Amino acid sequence: WAVPSLGIKLDACTGRLNQTSVFVLREGVFYGQCSEICGVGHANMPIVVEAVSVNKYITWLSEKI
Repeated sequence: WAVPSLGIKLDACTGRLNQTSVFVLREGVFYGQCSEICGVGHANMPIVVEAVSVNKYITWLSEKI
């Protein structure tokens, strides 16, 4: 998958966990999509990244616990 506006592209490996991190300087919602022709569901794999402030994240996290 890729989120071009954040400069992120990461390939998935079947049966393995894969992760990355990014430091986003501005809050917002960033959109991407699957970046490989991977099969019949390729067009149905949108990616959304919501970047929030640390305070908003901590508040959200505390509501989940």
